[in-house]
Amino acid sequence: MRTIRHDAAPASPTALQWLRYALGGRLPRDLSAWVLSDTTRPGWVRRHVARSLVQLSPLVALCLFVPVPLVYRLTAALGGVLVGLMYSMAFIVETTEHRVAKAGYPAGTAARIREERAERRRDARVEARFPYRVGGAGSFD
Repeated sequence: MRTIRHDAAPASPTALQWLRYALGGRLPRDLSAWVLSDTTRPGWVRRHVARSLVQLSPLVALCLFVPVPLVYRLTAALGGVLVGLMYSMAFIVETTEHRVAKAGYPAGTAARIREERAERRRDARVEARFPYRVGGAGSFD
């Protein structure tokens, strides 16, 4: 089981390492903290979509070079991208959890970290909205 260090900024992968990671490859163990950060920081959905678009780019290239009229090529490419993104978004949590597990973390780690962050944000909004209850003090009775 890995321990999670939140105090140090994780090292980033090189461009080739990131491309391999985006295509489903595993990163070296020293980048495990970066994988966890990549799948849990705010904006993780946008980064997931970017990885999905990288995975779909060979399909788009193939569609654009088929010897048929341009409108058919564009329609096929757009249709492929839309279907691919639909499946990617349908399995976003499972995909990110698999990436985190490949990096050596226990299953469910990314979802737990995202949920803890969301809970802290909810608590901060409630305390900002109802300052009389800050820290549990006061009563609505």
